[in-house]
Amino acid sequence: MRFPLSLTRSMTGYLIRQRLAGRKRFPLVLMLEPLHACNLRCTGCGRVREYADCVHQRLSVDECLDALDECGAPIVSICGGEPLIYPEIGPLVDAILAQRKHIYLCTNGLALREQLVRFRPSSRFAINVHLDGMEATHDAIVQREGVFAEAVQGIQAAKRAGFLVYTNTTVYRRTDLDEVAVLFEYLSQLGVDGFMLSPAFGYEVFGSRAASDAERIFLTRDEIHAKFRLARRRLARYRLCSSPVYMDLLCGERELPCAAWANPTYNVRGWKGPCYLVTDAHYATYRELLDATDWDAIGPGRDARCEHCLVHCGFEPAAVLAAPRRGADLLRMAFWQLG
Repeated sequence: MRFPLSLTRSMTGYLIRQRLAGRKRFPLVLMLEPLHACNLRCTGCGRVREYADCVHQRLSVDECLDALDECGAPIVSICGGEPLIYPEIGPLVDAILAQRKHIYLCTNGLALREQLVRFRPSSRFAINVHLDGMEATHDAIVQREGVFAEAVQGIQAAKRAGFLVYTNTTVYRRTDLDEVAVLFEYLSQLGVDGFMLSPAFGYEVFGSRAASDAERIFLTRDEIHAKFRLARRRLARYRLCSSPVYMDLLCGERELPCAAWANPTYNVRGWKGPCYLVTDAHYATYRELLDATDWDAIGPGRDARCEHCLVHCGFEPAAVLAAPRRGADLLRMAFWQLG
């Protein structure tokens, strides 16, 4: 199976309960950022710029757990910043797993080998390592030599210890999909469980990068469609974790509204709104985030900042939520999960 049976069972039951309760909006994944400090400064990352003034602050474990209790999402993506440099990462993971939630720990892999002893393998716990290409390409993007090699050694150590390991690859304008195929082939030989793929978000709209730089690295919406039509053909043999309905969106074969509300973000400033990528405000409570945000004004064609966005944090949940409405989509998702 593409994902553990426990995750499929938990998510299916959760979706049924939300629908029976008549809820229009509900969280699927809590994007939990216990800190924004990082041991790298990657080319496409907006966090190191947006949160530069609070990079030394961090949430307590209790604050993290309170946020999870408040929203009730079945899945937690622990991100940041680099979560493996969060001092309480072991106790935090243990506490979330004790609530029978599912965790994706998103890491650059630089500290993975040394921090692995903090965790125990579980079908509810997956390590998600960010790799944007083979060694030369990836090290250039993260702006430090040796990161790819260290991340690979971390992946090997994690697989030997019995952990679920996935990778996440961001696609930029200059991304060579033939190189991505080589990367996925190599990682498949290491036993990696699946590959996440998403277009980058153009942070240049916030003035965080010169326009000339943005033009070089970020994709327009039409370029995303062209790039991912090629990706679907070139990478079909690998265990992609991008769902078939989401791939339809990326390839320009259908449209769905952004479901940013399904993946709320909580960090040292509070509940980030409206989404993981765009910031208008931070709210004290999850309910305030839901009630204060005009969700119908968010997304391509509605907000200029979203025009070229098809990032998974907003559109993968849209695909998941849309699938049950069409029998053909539901069957595709079922067969894909079994593949």
